[in-house]
Amino acid sequence: GSWCPALLCRGRALPRRPPGPAVGRPLQWASSFSQAGPTESDPSEGQVFLSESCVKRLLEITEGSEFLRLQVEGGGCSGFQYKFSLDTVINPDDRQGQRGGARVVVDVDSLAFVKGSMVDFSQELIRSSFQVVSNPQAEKGCSCGTSFSVKF
Repeated sequence: GSWCPALLCRGRALPRRPPGPAVGRPLQWASSFSQAGPTESDPSEGQVFLSESCVKRLLEITEGSEFLRLQVEGGGCSGFQYKFSLDTVINPDDRQGQRGGARVVVDVDSLAFVKGSMVDFSQELIRSSFQVVSNPQAEKGCSCGTSFSVKF
């Protein structure tokens, strides 16, 4: 099944997802983390994109200094798995970005596995969850959408 903790849902009514494909724009990364690689590198290098539905849902469930933390951990049926949580603490190795007031933070180790991908909020009849979609670093994923293997 999909990973959707009560903390992210908080018992509030879930919004209906508008029809059509999710459209994402690059996050505006904080200037203190602008030490990306050479300028001739891919523009999506070191970036994560947020869909409209992700931004909308984050604005509904975050309060004050809360943000969405995306981590990649070993495990799952394909070798690696995505983990989402709400957090308020920025660590020294974190990279943070925002779009439309919604903030996402990814530690530098996890960012290597998700750079160039999009975070979406998916709403279906039996579940709703944050998901990483269109991950260029992933070779294949599982049907649950939370686990993946990396390209070598």
